Amino acid sequence: MAILVPKKTPHRKVRKGKNEGIATRLTSVDFGDWGLMSLDNERVNSKQIEAARQAITRYIKRGGKIWIRIFPHTPVTKKPLDVKMGGGKGEPQFYVAKVKAGTVMFEIADVTEEQAKEALRLASHKLPVRCKIIKKEEF
Repeated sequence: MAILVPKKTPHRKVRKGKNEGIATRLTSVDFGDWGLMSLDNERVNSKQIEAARQAITRYIKRGGKIWIRIFPHTPVTKKPLDVKMGGGKGEPQFYVAKVKAGTVMFEIADVTEEQAKEALRLASHKLPVRCKIIKKEEF
């Protein structure tokens, strides 16, 4: 699977902005039985999301179902090396998803409890945030 990149963005370059507070959306396990929840505020880039997805897929050996609940919409710019100050903002280099504390990033279903916990644990090592494995709340 290719690296996650948006087809279109409203603006080619955006400002950093703030990534504070706790999440108000994507806070519960809606599709699967188990979820991987972020405990920190951080920018997760498309390569990290893809690495975590591969870790889950490889562990459950193409069984079960996986949902990726975050998508990298925000472009991050960077100026080339050895360029003097001035000359404007750099070109977009990669895309990130701004993840807040409490966001469910991945969900998994149709696997045993041990498989789900181990797969999500392996995925959490690929991400720059502290994570917690949560179970779907049955009402």
